[in-house]
Amino acid sequence: MILELDCGNSFIKWRVLGTDVRLVVAEGVVDSDLALLESLKQFGVSALKHCRLVSVRTGDETASLVSLLTGAFGVSVTCAASAREMSGVRNGYEDYERLGLDRWLAMLGGFHLASGACLVLDFGTAVTADFIAADGEHLGGFICPGMPLMRNQLRTHTRRIRYGDLAAERALESLAPGRTTVEAVERGCSLMLRGFVLTQVQLARSYWGESFTVFLTGGDADLVSAMVPEARVVPELVFVGLAMACPLP
Repeated sequence: MILELDCGNSFIKWRVLGTDVRLVVAEGVVDSDLALLESLKQFGVSALKHCRLVSVRTGDETASLVSLLTGAFGVSVTCAASAREMSGVRNGYEDYERLGLDRWLAMLGGFHLASGACLVLDFGTAVTADFIAADGEHLGGFICPGMPLMRNQLRTHTRRIRYGDLAAERALESLAPGRTTVEAVERGCSLMLRGFVLTQVQLARSYWGESFTVFLTGGDADLVSAMVPEARVVPELVFVGLAMACPLP
């Protein structure tokens, strides 16, 4: 079995592939290293042959997780690394190592699946947009706060904004003007995300007309999918790129 990890700023997304790597035998999302071990044990995952991961955490945090996995399962861990060029995609950052690894892998996966120009939109703690031309040139991208950051900033800096996750979920059942604070905040943040998406698609059209593919990925992709009905929603896009960056021996 193969363990794949996407270690983000807030959560660790994991999945285990079977002997047939096209088959996902277990998967989940956790908020800590210890919770990851507990989840793997709960699913009876023990006979791991390989592990590959992408991490946007600090070097020390990533090294701690690698040590934990090695000790628990006796498995070697391969970590994705930055590159100037890979699989036909050329990193567009002036300092290519400064581009977030999750963005880089999502770009690799998107270009591979599209076989041409694509716009990759990732909706996590932060929201990112990246533009990859048909020849594989990364034209650059944008970063803005995602839903978690926007709502948490309002909760933190505005004393009278206090509500729970269940109330937030219910508030998003409609996008009518809010008649409570939770409705006003959640729907306002959602509309900001939607506006961001529309401007990215408009910019992509100015580059490539209609000859490009839009990919939506990340935990909040469903919040904006209706805005771009032609888009491909690919929750595992980072893992597609991870397999390309860290092929099995």
